[in-house]
Amino acid sequence: MTEHRVQNWIVHKPLARSRGGIVATQNRVAGEVGARVLAAGGNAVDAAVATGFALAAVEPWNSGLGGIGFMLVYSAKEDRVEVVDFGPVAPRGLNPADYPLTGGYTADLFTWPTVKDDCNVHGPHSIAVPGHVDGLGLALERFGTRSFADVLQPAIALAEQGIAADWFVTLKVATMARDLARYETTRAVWLPNGFPPVTLPGAPLERLKLTGLSGTLTRLARGGRRDFYEGEIARAIVNDLAAMGGKLSLDDLKNYRARLAAPLELEYRGARFALAPGLTAGPTMARALGALAGEKLQRGLHADAFLAYARVLRDAYAERLATMGETADHRNPSTTTHLNVIDRDGNMVALTQTLLSVFGSRVVLPATGILMNNGIMWFDPRPGSPNSLAPGKRPLTNMCPTIVRRGGRPWFAIGASGGRRIFPAVLQISSFLIDHGMTLEDAFHQPRIDVSGGETVGVDPRLPDAVRKALAEKFPVSLTELLVYPTNFACPSAVWNDPASGEHQGIADVMSPWSGAVAEE
Repeated sequence: MTEHRVQNWIVHKPLARSRGGIVATQNRVAGEVGARVLAAGGNAVDAAVATGFALAAVEPWNSGLGGIGFMLVYSAKEDRVEVVDFGPVAPRGLNPADYPLTGGYTADLFTWPTVKDDCNVHGPHSIAVPGHVDGLGLALERFGTRSFADVLQPAIALAEQGIAADWFVTLKVATMARDLARYETTRAVWLPNGFPPVTLPGAPLERLKLTGLSGTLTRLARGGRRDFYEGEIARAIVNDLAAMGGKLSLDDLKNYRARLAAPLELEYRGARFALAPGLTAGPTMARALGALAGEKLQRGLHADAFLAYARVLRDAYAERLATMGETADHRNPSTTTHLNVIDRDGNMVALTQTLLSVFGSRVVLPATGILMNNGIMWFDPRPGSPNSLAPGKRPLTNMCPTIVRRGGRPWFAIGASGGRRIFPAVLQISSFLIDHGMTLEDAFHQPRIDVSGGETVGVDPRLPDAVRKALAEKFPVSLTELLVYPTNFACPSAVWNDPASGEHQGIADVMSPWSGAVAEE
């Protein structure tokens, strides 16, 4: 029987080229914000922070003020990478007893045992302390050249304008409509008249107003990033959540601090990788690269390369799941976004920011318009594991922002969204560039496999028959199409520096309809 297939087209995403700066992101509108900052003389961090805040207004289900993340910053002058860690922390008032198990397994991102009322998945008890505002603010303070108020202005303007309700917005909202309808403010914003927003064919795009968000961004621009944690915004957040029975307190916000850290660095075949350390996918990526370095790969992406990728990824995930406490994804990809920036001087940023699930906790706070994360779902609700729920604890995450240098010069910055599919994508594309000499454009259009913890290897059916047969002889495989929805593979983006010509390039996920790389003009 012919297997069910949902598409049979070939999609090409254009490459951006420039001797100046480039921003590559999952949302081109936000990327244009960063490119304008570069054109006005800002550096890579200025552009990344402006883009990161703009995403809260134009791609809010993926990241925003209520989210968390990790940023890698490369200084060309110092030839050094630093990490800005603004990862999630559980509220200090969290009580594991409030998350009783009911039997069965959740049908969201992870195959955790089901918690009563799915309160670790959505709602006020699913929310971790958000680090987004402090993290981007710290990065700007430490590495940027523009003021916090200045970089927020484009986000404010976009929030006031509202989101253009094209078919992709309709798709995103429709797939989550049941959960979005649970909470009054969320329902009012995302389900006008009780239904997902739809613009009639040929009509001007309707716009969804993110009620309260532009005012909150304006307040931030006026009061500074710590207002989110110690000022008027903090009090509004806590009051709204308290009314819903949430445990996030003023002390949780006041005590939160994004932090600077040294990257995890390693050499791989003449390239120097800088990865996020700690409770990210960075350590697992480092283990996989170490194993891949021991493989003999033919030049030119033959079956041996994909067999090697499958072996090292399976082994790396087996260790990760055994020692770091995470279990397997079940169905949906995460709602993460990733962006990269290179400026005219060769400074680079790789920034991953997230709400965790699509629309995070599904809770839009009425006083501020902030869509909050559901970071508590990163924890295993069972006691006794390295990643078990506990007050004030940091959970294990999947983010893998990466910066690669060669010969003491910046080469490429890369990362992705897609939950546990992130680091397998980053590993393969990095290998395409390093081991097989592919161009950035070819590497992003090259079909991949996905090995992210389960027994089965997901295989893009566009791979040659010889590759698919070789994989099927060694592993259980499933043909996995590259689609707009569901996102069966990670959504990567990258910027690239050609040290020979001085040209910069950028590209974003091939299948994402909103993604793009934008060069400064």
